[in-house]
Amino acid sequence: MYPKHEIWQRNKSVSTVFDSASCVCLLGQGRTENGTPPSHKTFMIKKKLAKKQRQNRPIPYWIRMRTDNTIRYNAKRRHWRRTKLGF
Repeated sequence: MYPKHEIWQRNKSVSTVFDSASCVCLLGQGRTENGTPPSHKTFMIKKKLAKKQRQNRPIPYWIRMRTDNTIRYNAKRRHWRRTKLGF
């Protein structure tokens, strides 16, 4: 295989330089061998996800009527791709 500096000079890009010795395995921190999160959720994470799923809905129409249309939408509405939960 090429040394790191030759790969960098050929491709003229720092992002394509890859050194396998610099990869860090995060097995003890809730990750698998290749760095992806596990497919099984803990119960606490599942509870948090369920709560966030319940919170992520539009406000009921009767609340718009009760507040005389001063509250028109859920300001904390979250899109699954744009805004991540952070846990």
